[in-house]
Amino acid sequence: MSRLAEYRKLEQQLAAQLAELESMKSDSGLKKEMEFESKLRALLDEYGYSLKNVINLLDPQAGRYASATESKAGTRKPRQVKVYKNPHSGEVVETKGGNHKMLKEWKAQYGSDTVESWLAK
Repeated sequence: MSRLAEYRKLEQQLAAQLAELESMKSDSGLKKEMEFESKLRALLDEYGYSLKNVINLLDPQAGRYASATESKAGTRKPRQVKVYKNPHSGEVVETKGGNHKMLKEWKAQYGSDTVESWLAK
């Protein structure tokens, strides 16, 4: 695409966005929301409160959930032990992951789907 064509395309997109912006400015619902937001922020400033303070006042449970999820951000559920039993040899392998030497050998020999069907636990 030439630079001139790209310029004209961007110019048309900008004109469309400006038209959409003008139509939104005349929307009474948007005007009400903007007025509410400005009054709310002024009220918060007047009393020295933040949005978090207001949420905790109105719904203390909401604050607990937010802090609980923040503290668990770096942890994950421990892996479950899986027990595979080879029906051909009777050997049993217990593992938490798929990186077990014998399990890899079985999957190479019998196929992954077959070995997964041997899952006992």
